[in-house]
Amino acid sequence: MKIRVINNSKHALPTHQTPQAAAIDLVANLAESITLAPLERTLVPTGLHIALPEGYEAQLRPRSGLALKHGISLVNTPATIDADYRGEIGVIVINFSNEPFIIKDGERIAQMVVAKCERIEWELVEALDETERGHGGFGHTGR
Repeated sequence: MKIRVINNSKHALPTHQTPQAAAIDLVANLAESITLAPLERTLVPTGLHIALPEGYEAQLRPRSGLALKHGISLVNTPATIDADYRGEIGVIVINFSNEPFIIKDGERIAQMVVAKCERIEWELVEALDETERGHGGFGHTGR
């Protein structure tokens, strides 16, 4: 799939790191490093602007290595970039650890996956079909 992109960052365009990688790593485009205190969050610019095809979204997700080693995640995960958004991709990063974390220019801070998304049309009905689960909610299948 080809996606039109404007790269206003000083870094190369992100690429898939392996032939079967689902995501590409987005990097921080910073004039100076950001020190993220414990439980602090910030918006990290990437310098990228994209034009997704209609019917697609881009999802931003945490990087597992940053989460495991440093407690760094995304506040709104997965974040959604709509097909009609043309602004800069920014990543809302949070530090869940007890230690400050320094985000450096060029650091890989999030993953981006492009996925097909369907538009829905509501069909108002009086009842839904029965299933084995029925109304079982959170933790229902773990009993």
